[in-house]
Amino acid sequence: MECNKYIFFEMHKCSRLIKRYIDNNTDKQSVDKLTGAHGWAIGFLYHNRDRDIFQRDFEKECNVRPSSATSMLKLMEKNGLIKRVGVDYDARLKKIVLTEKAIKIQETLDEKFAALEKRLSEGISEEELETFFTVLSKIRKNIGEEDADD
Repeated sequence: MECNKYIFFEMHKCSRLIKRYIDNNTDKQSVDKLTGAHGWAIGFLYHNRDRDIFQRDFEKECNVRPSSATSMLKLMEKNGLIKRVGVDYDARLKKIVLTEKAIKIQETLDEKFAALEKRLSEGISEEELETFFTVLSKIRKNIGEEDADD
């Protein structure tokens, strides 16, 4: 069986449609001046509030170099999204903590993403979704992502 579609092109089209949907359905005031990378970073920090996150954890999770992480975190701190707080067990370490402003942004985004997820999965069975995620995992492995089974 020959397929006349290209995986990368179809994924790119879906990605652009999702981005357009998010841009058109997100309250611009609540996410004003929020880059995609900052939004992702806020989400990571928000969903890991039960543990201390340090810059090295951030670097590993975001797959960025220390200098890039430093720049990004400094800008987020300047924009009032995070603060760095010392920990009592090691004076050299400062954990990254979200501000109330960032928490409110994330809560708004979580609502929007839940609605988007619901819309994306309309008419798709659990079995089809499982197959979809299995195929995506294989694609990520094929292009070199080591931990593609997440």
